[in-house]
Parts: sequence; C-alpha cells; structure tokens
Amino acid sequence: MGLRAYLLKRLINTVILILFVITLNFIIFELMPGLQGAIVNLISNPKVNQNPAQKEALLKLYGICQSFVNGNCVPYPIQNRFATYFVNMITFQFGDSFQTGQPVLHDMITTGKLENTLILLGTATALSLLIGTLLGVLVASKRGSIIDSGWVTTSLITFSLPTFYMGLIFILIFAQTLKWFPPGNVTPAEWALGLPPLATQILVRIEHLFLPALTLTLFFYGGHLLLTRATMVEALSEDYIVTARAKGVSQRSILFKHALKNAALPLVTNAALSFGSILSGAIITETVFNWDGLGLWIWTSIGWKDFPVMQAIFYIVALCVIAANFISDLLYGVLDPRIKYQ
Repeated sequence: MGLRAYLLKRLINTVILILFVITLNFIIFELMPGLQGAIVNLISNPKVNQNPAQKEALLKLYGICQSFVNGNCVPYPIQNRFATYFVNMITFQFGDSFQTGQPVLHDMITTGKLENTLILLGTATALSLLIGTLLGVLVASKRGSIIDSGWVTTSLITFSLPTFYMGLIFILIFAQTLKWFPPGNVTPAEWALGLPPLATQILVRIEHLFLPALTLTLFFYGGHLLLTRATMVEALSEDYIVTARAKGVSQRSILFKHALKNAALPLVTNAALSFGSILSGAIITETVFNWDGLGLWIWTSIGWKDFPVMQAIFYIVALCVIAANFISDLLYGVLDPRIKYQ
C-alpha cells in the first residue's frame, strides 16, 4: 500500500472516529441528569427577561420544547434533536452558555480563556517534554547508577503528588513566605483600570505564569522521563549500538543520532497526544491558581450545569486528540523510513 492509499485510509478512519465522537457526545449529555435544573437556572438568570414568552422562546432555542400546548412543553423527537445537534457540531455552532447567555465560542475566544490555557498548558507541556526527554536519555545512559535511581525516584514522586498539593505548597513558599511570585490570577486586578507598557505586561504575565507552569511541568515531566528511559534502555541494548561503540563513535552521537532516533516512535505519539490534549485544560491547577482558562471554565460550568459549554469542550478536545494522533502516524514514516504503510 502506497502513501496515498495510506493517507486515504487514515482519513476515512478519522472521519468515522469523529462521527463516533459526535454520537457519543450526544448520548452522554442526553442521559446526563440535571438538564431541567440547568434550564431552570437559565431562565432564572437575572440577565434574562422573566416573562413567559421569553421562557418559552429559550426552551425552543435550546431544543427542549418543540411547541407548547396549554402551557405544557411538547418535546422535540430525539431524531430531530440529533440532526440539529449534528449540524451544529459540524459547523461549530455550540449554542449559548447558560451562565452568560453569550455564544460558547464567543466566551471561549474573546474572554481570553482559550489564550490563557494555550499559554499555560503549552508552556508546561513543551518544558516537560524537553526536560523529560533529555533526562530520560541521560539516565538511560547511566542505567543502574545513583543518577539513574535519583531521577527516577524524583520523577515518580512528582508524578504521584496531586497537583493541588504541589500548587498550594508553591503558593505557601514562593508567594506567601518569600513574596517572589503572585499567588494566582492571570493578570493583576489593577490592569482593569489601564494597561502598563508592553514590556511590563510581558514580565508581569511571566510572573503570574511561573507557579502554575512549574506545578504542571513537575507533574508531567516524570511520565516523559520514564517513557524515554524505557525506550532508550531497549535501544541501547541493540547490536548496532555495540557496533557504533566499537567503531569509536562518540557517546553523544550514540545517544542522540542512533539510539534516540530509533526509540523516537513512542515518544512522538506521546508528544502528539500531550499537545493534542492541551485544550482540555488543567482543572485542578487552574482552580488552585484562579487561572482564567478552559479548565477553570469547565469547573464553573459543572456547577452551573452549563451543558453547551461542557459539550463544546468535550467535542473540541476529542477533535484535537484525533488530529494529534493522525499527525503522529504521518510522522512515523519521516522518522523511520523502514515503516511500510500497510
């Protein structure tokens, strides 16, 4: 099977997977209890007109009632609801948030939630991948030494500690005691009155980013280190490594040009899925540091029973993971020409 046939096959599989995700997303929120309570919260929102006509219009808008007979709701048939939902998912029309009454995409983009999560999770993911991979290569080359045992133990500890615990410890030490960094928020509250110069904005944003990014980096890097170590240990035991050493190839070349290249396939998948899941946010960490991102938004949406927001984020995160997995499959052939697409 050639590359074109492989790409076509992967695209077909991806489309089928997206259709499955859309269907599963619909089923989950159809079966999830609390929808009526969410509607009550919606029509009780002070921002919404309280007259009966407005309430009926809202129930029709959200696909709850097809019509009203003597004031009683006549629900839409489920097949009609699914058809409307399917078109909305494909066209990224997620409806209006129960909390704000604004379109979900509007709240996601214009309020900075998407940007804040991309900055936090993107920074933490990139740093954890870089640190975990480099340390994984180092400890694999020194297998059985104190360095190996020390870094593996440290990575297991940071990977096992809850993020809220590490976050609170960092706030206590670096924010409350040493006063080096702010304890939370994306930007200072006084910025609502006016923005400082750009250079000052960048420095202050980095100060606010440091503690939550440090928390997530320490939590994530351990998994990358252990995976890199496992694949590198296996690669370093191959015959071609012994041959390279016998030829006098330098240790750096053996590690990075020979062993790491041949051990890279699981690492590529791991990196792609890590970046693909960025939009899921970091619910606990963002809540601890009051970081106004998608994770904190999900948390507040659960309390509000804001189904449009939860449904939209579930769908978008699934699409990102599917796309990341597709890209990682394509990169396999670039990194390892021995792979035949079959």
